[in-house]
Amino acid sequence: MSSNAVLKTETPSIVACTVSRDVQIFDLLIEDMETALGENWGDLSFNDAISFLQQQEADDLQFLAIAMDHEDEENIELIKEIIGAAKQRSIKVILITEDVSPASLHQLLREGGDEFVPYPLPEDELANAIDRVLTPPEETPVAPELQNKLKATGDHEGVLIAVHGMAGGTGATTLAVNLAWELANVEKDNPPRVCLLDLDLQFGTTSTYLDLPRRETVLELLSDTDAMDSESFMQALLSYEQKLHVLTSPTDMIPLDLVSSEDIARVIEVARTNFDYVVIDMPSTMVEWSQVVLEASHVYFATIELEMRSAQNTLRLKRALQSEDLPFDKLRFVLNRAPGFTDLNGKSRVKRLAESLGIAIEVQIPDGGKQVAQTADHGSPLGENAAKNATRKEIAKLAQSVHAVNQADVAEAHG
Repeated sequence: MSSNAVLKTETPSIVACTVSRDVQIFDLLIEDMETALGENWGDLSFNDAISFLQQQEADDLQFLAIAMDHEDEENIELIKEIIGAAKQRSIKVILITEDVSPASLHQLLREGGDEFVPYPLPEDELANAIDRVLTPPEETPVAPELQNKLKATGDHEGVLIAVHGMAGGTGATTLAVNLAWELANVEKDNPPRVCLLDLDLQFGTTSTYLDLPRRETVLELLSDTDAMDSESFMQALLSYEQKLHVLTSPTDMIPLDLVSSEDIARVIEVARTNFDYVVIDMPSTMVEWSQVVLEASHVYFATIELEMRSAQNTLRLKRALQSEDLPFDKLRFVLNRAPGFTDLNGKSRVKRLAESLGIAIEVQIPDGGKQVAQTADHGSPLGENAAKNATRKEIAKLAQSVHAVNQADVAEAHG
């Protein structure tokens, strides 16, 4: 028996490699790799990784665990090359990152990173990430009735309406979903084409409110908007009753900064060119691309309630926007759970709230009671199962007002 044969039988098959500036910096990664793979893994430096991936020894590799911190961002082009070389050999890539900027992480995921895990590693998270990349879940086929059958046109100039909650529970998603549904039904003979975009990428619930599945396709679309066109955008949408067309939030929670201002601008543009109305359910958090939506919106609704959280957050937002010379005056404030017609004390409080904040409260939506939450839990708009509800009636009136203004503008533009 030759020495080579002896060596081959004693050397375990290498199915994974860590790639880093110095793996000793990531000591928890070493422990987790040993727990998950025993001795069936190796370690590479950034400089050695590409040459190794070109050798026969890399044939058995199933994934790379690329570990980096903020100091490695200056070598991001080299890391992107490593990811590209791995992708050419169908090798999965798990990114282990510590203090890496969202912009850099976004670039690496767009280059082909399959998973990212923060460092220090949460317990069992590396093992879970390995399971996900090596046995990716098959996406459940979308039921035919939920598939978007609307064709791309590319010739529309849709009205952009954003809805932003000034605090949790102020009814932003309820308003966004039901306003979009009412706009889609505002005319029986010639209904407008309406698209609902859920840009609350972490906790978006429009899919829950309409009983629609979340899809991996959404993250794929948002991760590479350069390659997006009208056709791919339309394919990513789901349909509710073939009247309202929805881009749900992604299946998994992702950083809000994973998408850039340019990404959101492209999504908005392609949506507007294919629909008459585009309604956006915004995250309550302000992020880099919030400015893009604010400036592009024809109407920007901000939902509040008659309580201190809404008042304090409205003041914070007002100061933030005005300090950056951004159009705070564009916000149209919507008071949810507004006091009833005979509640004079409540109406006085509303007036004082508006005066103290220096805002005009243009829309007041009455409290629809438990029925509002129940219809959301059942996955249907209020107009479907609670048409006489006070909340639904006010949102329907708002939709008719928005549509009337838009129709007047269109008529004026065409002379």
